[in-house]
Amino acid sequence: MTFKPATWPRKLRSQEWYGGTSRDAIYHRGWMKNQGYPHDLFDGRPVIGILNTWSDLTPCNGHLRELAEKVKAGIWEAGGFPVEVPVFSASENTFRPTAMMFRNLAAMAIEEQMRGQPIDGAVLLVGCDKTTPSLLMAAASTDLPSIIVTGGPMLNGYFRGERVGSGTHLWKFSEAVKAGEMTQAEFLEAEASMSRSTGTCNTMGTASTMASMAEALGMALSGNAAIPAVDSRRRVMAQLSGRRIVQMVKDDLKPSDILTKPAFENAIRTNGAIGGSTNAVIHLLAIAGRVGVDLTLDDWDRCGRDVATIVNLMPSGKYLMEEFFYAGGLPVVLKRLGEAGMLNRDALTVSGGAIWDEVKDAVNWNEDVILPVEKALTQHGGIAVLRGNLAPKGAVLKPSAASEHLLTHRGRAVVFEDIDDYKARIEDEALDIDETCVMVLKNCGPKGYPGMAEVGNMGLPPKVLRKGITDMVRISDARMSGTAYGTVVLHTSPEAAAGGPLAVVRDGDMIELDVPNRRLHLDITDAELAARLADWTPGHEVPEGGYAWLHQAHVEGADTGADLGFLKGCRGAPVGKDSH
Repeated sequence: MTFKPATWPRKLRSQEWYGGTSRDAIYHRGWMKNQGYPHDLFDGRPVIGILNTWSDLTPCNGHLRELAEKVKAGIWEAGGFPVEVPVFSASENTFRPTAMMFRNLAAMAIEEQMRGQPIDGAVLLVGCDKTTPSLLMAAASTDLPSIIVTGGPMLNGYFRGERVGSGTHLWKFSEAVKAGEMTQAEFLEAEASMSRSTGTCNTMGTASTMASMAEALGMALSGNAAIPAVDSRRRVMAQLSGRRIVQMVKDDLKPSDILTKPAFENAIRTNGAIGGSTNAVIHLLAIAGRVGVDLTLDDWDRCGRDVATIVNLMPSGKYLMEEFFYAGGLPVVLKRLGEAGMLNRDALTVSGGAIWDEVKDAVNWNEDVILPVEKALTQHGGIAVLRGNLAPKGAVLKPSAASEHLLTHRGRAVVFEDIDDYKARIEDEALDIDETCVMVLKNCGPKGYPGMAEVGNMGLPPKVLRKGITDMVRISDARMSGTAYGTVVLHTSPEAAAGGPLAVVRDGDMIELDVPNRRLHLDITDAELAARLADWTPGHEVPEGGYAWLHQAHVEGADTGADLGFLKGCRGAPVGKDSH
């Protein structure tokens, strides 16, 4: 940790808009004063943008306007000037074709809002899956002092005495209906118990994973990740973060000071310990690409391979985020990693101190929720990065959510050319498939879907489910929800729509999955593979214009974060010319 606070007072960026007596300064100040702001608020105090992803169509973030008021209170208390700024909000559960397609658009729009407006620092008010990474990407690109405040998870769901996890039980109950084990009426009854308070998914899905990644990266105050959305301590965290961002501006503590390679290594190991979402792979790669840190899939395998999964939460375990918070939350996990020599203890956080100093005194209040290492869900958690002739640039699998007996498997491919082909054929009793087969889904990657939807955890055929089978090997270039589970190979790169080997897999091909040896192999000769690839022509739809065209033309592969190529790198937040 080498950060040295800047000297205060000094001229702030916002003073280029509001300082002095020029015509332009009066123009900027004068219009702001129509809201009743007194003149001395423009005297050089830090102007803090509260970048709020609240939206009625982003239910996970539906309470963020209330949290924004607490953030404002903290900023006022610390001598700052808060301005709330509504920003692009991509909801995973409402956006079509998929919220992932709009993560990069959100990051680009928010980056330019940060760059083009008179703010000295930012509170990133986030929650739903894509809002957290998109705002972190924007902050990394502009490098303005920034702090994350997440909305927090929902309360536990319960149905007929059973703990119900949002997302996780949606998949389970849906499969149970198809297997004849649950009626449609019971499924509808269960719906009411899945989301019984405001907040994000209450499982260790992507939202809670990314909240944990923000904290492990050092971009949120210690303890932020797990506080339930409706708990009063969530509002306290918002107010404390408002206070803290003002001092961060005075110290000039920027994302580039915090988002270092050691910080990303901490986050990767944390993801393994919590049984975090595979989506964290794509998001952290993209954030690293924005700040200029050389992070690769190899780092994911190197750092996460030997990390035990000790957080007993769905979809890997049995509890939910509420219990995780009561047990001590992420600080307990970070302390465990530090004690095991798996934490870069000196990594800087938004607190201005080292991460180890924030967590070294954490106490585990429930060892059935945060397990001892010897009782871990799996001793080798993390994210398995697979390579081979089927995935030359890599594919990923989450061992803690997979079936152990399928981690080494050889089976006959049953191929679906795209998601529509899958939907049309999966319930056909004549489909030639059994539990030994490998389900293959093509054209669902960043270019192919487009946007890389969460369809990789394909539901099993009803005739297989009726046998009592609950898992099969599934391979695709898609993503899956962090709330999902199963032996699912994802993010296969290059994707089918870009001419990767996945594009030429045929029904009846034999595929070998060997997770211990990190191998994914299509059992045909090199000559046969080359011949098939030479004959391949793209079959996915190509948009004629608009953002869909821009995305498909410039999106990079999942192996590097699926960002738009021209957005990579830290461009800073310079003050441009001003003339009216």
